[in-house]
Amino acid sequence: MSLRTPLGRVRGLGSAKEGVSHWWAQRVSAVALVPLAVWFSASLLKVGRADHATMKAWVGQPWNTALLVLLLAAVFWHAKLGLQVVVEDYVHREGSKLAALLAIKLVLALLATVSIVSVLRIAFGG
Repeated sequence: MSLRTPLGRVRGLGSAKEGVSHWWAQRVSAVALVPLAVWFSASLLKVGRADHATMKAWVGQPWNTALLVLLLAAVFWHAKLGLQVVVEDYVHREGSKLAALLAIKLVLALLATVSIVSVLRIAFGG
């Protein structure tokens, strides 16, 4: 039996004031992915069976380069946010949770960097 009031028992157990910003970031990245995915799909339908030189020229066009970089950044950011929620919700041991979150961040940062650098190298003729 506790002498604390119900409010006193739950005080300090609520939101850490980070959930709303994370939720918004996930929604904003999802909304950004919609037009980018539509553009990417339509573009692939147009140049779907093109040869290597044509695809290189397509990636080299400034608008396509910029939109590809935005698409990749949004995809990896959205993936990071989504995987973070899954780990936070379903991994209960703190050590495992921290290791999983660090691994996710490192792997996705590495993949995003390699992907974006690859697009930029193609675009700038490297």
